[in-house]
Amino acid sequence: MRLEFFPSPTLTRYLAKLFVVRILAVLVMLVLVLQTLDLLSESGKILGVPGNGQAELWHYISLRTPQLIARFLPYSVLLATIITLATLNQNSEVVAMKAAGLSAHQVLAPLLLTAAVVSAFSFAFNERVVTRATSTLKAWTAAEFGAVPPDPRIRTNVYLPDGPNILAAAAVSGTGKLTRMDNVTWYRRDAGGMVLEQLRAPHATYANPGWQLDRPIRFEVASTQNAPLGPTVVARGITPEQVAISKVDPDGQNVIELYRSIQSLKAQGRRTSELEGKWWHKFSGPLAALLMPLLGAVAAFGLARSGQLLIRAIIGMALGFAYFVVDNAALAMGNFGGYPPLIAAWAPFLLFALVGETVLVRTEE
Repeated sequence: MRLEFFPSPTLTRYLAKLFVVRILAVLVMLVLVLQTLDLLSESGKILGVPGNGQAELWHYISLRTPQLIARFLPYSVLLATIITLATLNQNSEVVAMKAAGLSAHQVLAPLLLTAAVVSAFSFAFNERVVTRATSTLKAWTAAEFGAVPPDPRIRTNVYLPDGPNILAAAAVSGTGKLTRMDNVTWYRRDAGGMVLEQLRAPHATYANPGWQLDRPIRFEVASTQNAPLGPTVVARGITPEQVAISKVDPDGQNVIELYRSIQSLKAQGRRTSELEGKWWHKFSGPLAALLMPLLGAVAAFGLARSGQLLIRAIIGMALGFAYFVVDNAALAMGNFGGYPPLIAAWAPFLLFALVGETVLVRTEE
C-alpha cells in the first residue's frame, strides 16, 4: 500500500475533473428547476405591482438564484458523489485502483480535495453575495415588490417598545440620525396593554428626541374615527441606537457584521444564543460539502455485479440526507436553548464525520 495520501497526479486530476463536472451539472439542474417553480409562484405578485415588468422578474431571479445555490450546493455535492462513485464502481475502475495498491482513502482523496475547494468557495460566496442578495430580497418583499430599496442593509418588520406603547415599521434604512422608517404605525396603549389609538404614516425620521411622523392619520379606538394630523413626534424614548439593534437578520449579515451585532445586543443585556448559533453555523455550514464524499463513499466499494450497488448508493444518500436533518434539528435545539451555540453548530458535522469514517474503515480498510 502506498504511503502517499493522494494517488498519482494523473489519476487525481481525472477523478477531480469527473467530480467537478457532475457537481456543476447537478447544481445547474437543481437551481433551474427550483428557480422556475419559485418564479411561477412569485411572478403574479411581482407583475401585480404597477410599473413592474420583465426587468423586475430578472431582478428577482438575480436575487433568488444566489440563495438557491447556497442552499443546494451541499446537496449537489452529495448527489455528484453518489453518481461519480457509482459510475466508477460500475465500470470496475475502483477495482482497478484498489488492485494497483490504492486504499479507500486514497481513492477518495481527490474528491475530498475538490470538496474542500467547494467548501471554501461556498463560504466566500455566502459572505460576499448571498448575504447582500438576501437582505435586498427581504426588503423588496416587505415592500410588496414595489420600488427596490436602495439600502441593502435595510431591516424589515421592526417593532420597538416605548413603555406601554409600540412603534412598528415595515422597513428601516439608514444609520444614526439619518435613520428612516417606512410604513410606520404608532400604537398608544394603556397600562393594561389595550390600544387606545394608532397613528399611521408613510414615513418617519429621527427628531432628536422622538420620531416625526410624516402626514399621519389618527385612528381612535373609542370613537372609531379617522383624522389626518400634521407632523407629529412620538416615541421620544427610542434612540437610533436602539433601532439599529432592534432586529438582526443573521442571513443578511456577514460574519463580521453579525459579530458586531451580537456584541451590541450583549451590551444591552439581550439574549443572543440564537444569533451565536447562526454565527458558528456560517463556518460549519459550508463544510457540509467536505463531508459529502465521505458519507457517499459507501457507493464506491463492493463488487457491482454482486447486485448491491443500488443498495450502497441508497445508503450513501440516506447518510447524506440524515446529516442535513440532524444539522437543522441541532440548530433548532440551539435556538430554544437546548444546546450551547457552539455544540449546536458543530456537533452534527463532527458526528457524521466520525460515522462516515467508521463506515469506510469497517467496510473497506
